Amino acid sequence: MSMKDVVSWTALISGFVAQGHGIESIELFCQMRKEDVRPNEFTLATVLKGCSLSLDLNFGKQIHAEAVKIGVLSDVYIGSSLIELYSKNGEMEYADGVFCMMPEKNNFLWNALLNGYAQVGNGKAVLRLFNEMEDPEMRFSNYTLSIVLKGIASFGAFTAGQGVHSIAIKVGGETDDFVRCSLVNMYSKCGVANYALKVFKTMENPDIVTWSSIICALDQEGLKEEAAKLFHRMMRSGMRPNEFTISTLVSAATDLGDLRYGQSVHACAHKFGLEFDHLVSNALIAMYMKLGSIYDGYRIFNKMANWDVISWNALLSGFHDDETSDQGTRVFKQMLTDGFTPNMYTFISILRSCSSLSNIEFGKQVHSHIIKNKFVRDGYVGTALIDMYAKCGCMEDVEAIFSRLNEKDVFAWTVIISGYSQTNQGERAARLFNQMRREGVIPNEFTLASSLRGCSAIASLENGRQLHSLAIKAGQSTDMFVSSALIDMYAKCGYIDDAEALFNGMQPNDTVLWNTIICGYSQHGEGDKALKAFRQMINEGFLPDGVTFLGILSACSHMGLVEQGKNHFYSMSESYGITPSIEHYACLVDVLGRAGKFDEIERLIENMELTPNALIWENVLGACKVHGNVELGERAAEKLFQIDPETDSNYILLSNIYASKGRWNDVSRVRKSMSSKGIKKEPGCSWVEIDAQIHVFLSQDSSHPRLLDIHRKMEELRGRVSEVGYIPNTKYVPHNVTEKEKRENLFNHSERLALGFALISKVNGGRIRIFKNLRICGDCHEFIKCVSSTVDQEIVVRDASRFHHFRNGFCSCKDYW
Repeated sequence: MSMKDVVSWTALISGFVAQGHGIESIELFCQMRKEDVRPNEFTLATVLKGCSLSLDLNFGKQIHAEAVKIGVLSDVYIGSSLIELYSKNGEMEYADGVFCMMPEKNNFLWNALLNGYAQVGNGKAVLRLFNEMEDPEMRFSNYTLSIVLKGIASFGAFTAGQGVHSIAIKVGGETDDFVRCSLVNMYSKCGVANYALKVFKTMENPDIVTWSSIICALDQEGLKEEAAKLFHRMMRSGMRPNEFTISTLVSAATDLGDLRYGQSVHACAHKFGLEFDHLVSNALIAMYMKLGSIYDGYRIFNKMANWDVISWNALLSGFHDDETSDQGTRVFKQMLTDGFTPNMYTFISILRSCSSLSNIEFGKQVHSHIIKNKFVRDGYVGTALIDMYAKCGCMEDVEAIFSRLNEKDVFAWTVIISGYSQTNQGERAARLFNQMRREGVIPNEFTLASSLRGCSAIASLENGRQLHSLAIKAGQSTDMFVSSALIDMYAKCGYIDDAEALFNGMQPNDTVLWNTIICGYSQHGEGDKALKAFRQMINEGFLPDGVTFLGILSACSHMGLVEQGKNHFYSMSESYGITPSIEHYACLVDVLGRAGKFDEIERLIENMELTPNALIWENVLGACKVHGNVELGERAAEKLFQIDPETDSNYILLSNIYASKGRWNDVSRVRKSMSSKGIKKEPGCSWVEIDAQIHVFLSQDSSHPRLLDIHRKMEELRGRVSEVGYIPNTKYVPHNVTEKEKRENLFNHSERLALGFALISKVNGGRIRIFKNLRICGDCHEFIKCVSSTVDQEIVVRDASRFHHFRNGFCSCKDYW
């Protein structure tokens, strides 16, 4: 053009702005000024829109100054463009100032400011401005109502949103698709998907934004299947999905645990060219990693053009189980090497990997990064740290971190209580639970389940019953975790009948509940019931897992069911596809060992796919002690001295095998070996709970304040049991002393002293519960069996491996243990 006037320049700049080229429009304006063409109000308004597009606040301020200089600041188009510029750059104070200085405020200015506050998420300011609008025609326009609804959506003001919805109905705006779209978005963001769905169903041609909003709302409210169905409906309508729709569906597939559906959504993303959109790729990585398809997750990660911290977090999310956690540490190291800064979610994820590995050294390194990045007082990261240290058994570190948390929510309390329960510190778990309640924190189902497991560990029946009452009051007694913990608590406290009653009153809907009752029956010697429950479980369509078979094999061991035990062991892999673990092999060794099948034990160990560990050889040594097999016992002990030379019980068992054969020189040799290595025998002790107080007795104890009363009771019992045929079996005293000394030694065993004290204390409820840290002595077993025929009380003894229920001269183990 020979003559480039302000009109032609403005038209050219406007064209670039219309195409979204903000930077180029600014460059054209600068060129226009160099050619000394004076801008008018339309030029300035247009280039201000270019500044908004490119987020160039500094140049926008220069245009603002030029508008003041040439006296066009009061122009409504310049005013609305300035408000838009400042709003997009988060400078709402400047936007508000421009609005206040405008002499006339028409709908463009009002809507520009309303939209600005909506964009920065200040919904309260949007509502304030909306209430200040006086012109009804301006106030109730469809465009204004849509902006107000967007502002309300930003802070989830459901009641205010309903109010604006009512206005829209009153003025006829509800029929406008733009208003309907805003209503769907508002109700979705307020977390009321049913309201959003009602509005959505009235729309004839919803756009992709509306489809995405409603699908996302259903997904966020946990209605994953409904979200998937709506997506199929959208596809049938011919609507092309965008990256938000696809990522939402991938998230739904992840939460549903449906890999095949996730793969079909992935195929859809590939079809529409969205597979490598950043949002979609991150969602796909997380889906594949969390659903165990690690190769596919890695493949997408490696194909991404650019990673961000979300990509790394998605990759880390797949390394939380025992088999893959070590890869998580390598990925975390690589992430740091590549210069990425971890965020809260990174730390939570890598700490979970450390927890699964029980890798305290790497966990401490992660802790140092957490301190460096100032996340140490964050509640979520703090809870993950507590969990990691607890699972590694470092309870002092747990206490230190817990005490420094800014906010201790129910999750933090639950993790620390669970940590103490898992480390067999039930008393401390109980104290923390009471402290939590005093501080006004309401326990959830996981807190109750963890606290109940603490009661199980220390057999605290009274605390367990109080928690049961609390669970009923809170309406949580039917929760799966609480139910299984209650059954386990009653079983481990010696009340298998209460555990059975609880189980029978439920509708078992998962394998965990079945496992709990099966293992409970097994511990109490009720193998027939354990096997019956197993058959019922299979008949009702529940698949057993590794824990199920530990309970079943234990039941077979306690009942001497060798062939059934072998059949169940081999059915694990043949019928259920479960690879036997070392614990399962140890159970089978126990089954064979109790029955004296030593040739089969040796063949099993020789042919087993796993390397025999201490647990295998401990069971072999225990069986040799029961059956007096010196040769194999010596070989098993030698293996144990190599694998685990610090465990006292291995030396004691070998010593007792020699003692049973009268080989006192060998007994002396083993005990000298222990002494030279600094290994001390764990003293046998028994305890009984009387009036919520625990009374502990050692063998040959002389410290209890009521010792004389106990001895008088024991003398009385000695006379009674002699009348029913009891004769002390001194072979259970592994000491080279006189017969008289052996008999006196037997009568001062810890379980007998505990029994005597329980009888003189007149235990309420007709049931005496005694707990022992070691295996019950064979002679004490016979003695208590005879006592049970002379007293009108059930006597329950829990030793290191099982429960013995003594009634009317019989034991539930049928003398096979």
